[in-house]
Amino acid sequence: MSDDVISRPRVPRAAATILVLCFAAALCEGFDVQIAGVSAAGISREFHPGPGALGWFFSAANIGLMLGAIVGGRLSDRIGRKRVMVVSLAAFGLFALATSLAPDMRILTLMRLLTGLGLGGCMPALYAATAGARGGSPRGGDIATTYIGFPLGGTIASLVAIVLPADHWRQLFLIGGLAPLAAATVMAIFMPADRPQAATPAVGDKMGTRRALGELFAGRLAQTLTLWLGMFLAVLTLHLMLNWLPLLLQGQGLTKSQAALAQVGFNIGGSAGALLIGRLLDTRVRRLAVIANVVALPLILLLLAQVHGPAAAAVAIPLGGLVLALQVVLFSIAGALYLERVRGTGLGAAVGVGRVGSITGPAFAAVLLASGVSSVQVLIGLLPIVIVAGICALALAWRAPAGQVLATH
Repeated sequence: MSDDVISRPRVPRAAATILVLCFAAALCEGFDVQIAGVSAAGISREFHPGPGALGWFFSAANIGLMLGAIVGGRLSDRIGRKRVMVVSLAAFGLFALATSLAPDMRILTLMRLLTGLGLGGCMPALYAATAGARGGSPRGGDIATTYIGFPLGGTIASLVAIVLPADHWRQLFLIGGLAPLAAATVMAIFMPADRPQAATPAVGDKMGTRRALGELFAGRLAQTLTLWLGMFLAVLTLHLMLNWLPLLLQGQGLTKSQAALAQVGFNIGGSAGALLIGRLLDTRVRRLAVIANVVALPLILLLLAQVHGPAAAAVAIPLGGLVLALQVVLFSIAGALYLERVRGTGLGAAVGVGRVGSITGPAFAAVLLASGVSSVQVLIGLLPIVIVAGICALALAWRAPAGQVLATH
């Protein structure tokens, strides 16, 4: 099947339906990813887990998400984006509901692992469906619109957790299960059907998968490896901030409540920054926008390391915008880098590599802080990481072939 047939333009209403449903699914995923952290206090009161058991609980969803992304990305090419998203949403919704009934930490951790598999399976299909929503070249603005569903969903989870008493943590997972089940039902009914992008091989035939993996590297080996490195470092930075920013800001002189508000500002600034860069990627100043993001991110990070008190909280807002904008740049490039028939496979691999960064980032900060370094030194230690991630994004933006999202149309 030719890419011309697959990528034919859709009518505006169909494209809008796809984008709205993908945003709603991303919102559900962002909520579900965040509830593990905001429910930790209530879980600790009920089950009294040791640091090791709690650590495995936090890591389980990320491990499942990493594996699910690789498998889900490939399946989205073979059986269709819509099918993978509906099944994945339903799966992680059911396992989130099961989490709300868990009788002990062992079952709780197992349910989070299985929830992560569903989350991971959905994520690359979401981006692949978004990238192909209008046919032709993916649009940065569309990808940004879907992407901001994740931080906004996380923000909603945090706000709900503020309202609920800590010992009502099971209700968070109840909401986190019912929402994706509702989204899966609406998606199954209203989302336009899509066709598989790659021919489905016979059961046990490995050649289809080998050919798909080969297309990730054929003629684009350097670009794929650069994308993976950039994604790993960018996600490492994001998840270090999501997990440790409040504590780092307390080291900069903020109170606990001020640091919590700064974390909300980081997420809101991130959503605004992601939307802005997404829109700019569809204009003639796209490369200038990438340069500005790459240059400004380490400068803002350095500024955060130098200021104290309320000024540090204010700096957290543009920092969130720049960190999440870098993610949108990389996802836009990833969506445009691969042919439609292997786009899900390529995005799944990139998301999987990124999840390694989501595990590494918080551990990196924990090791540094345990060794006695200050919050300032942790922030300074991030500088080379964000610089290299920015160089990767810049190199990919400059080498993008004609017709890709960052190239001249």
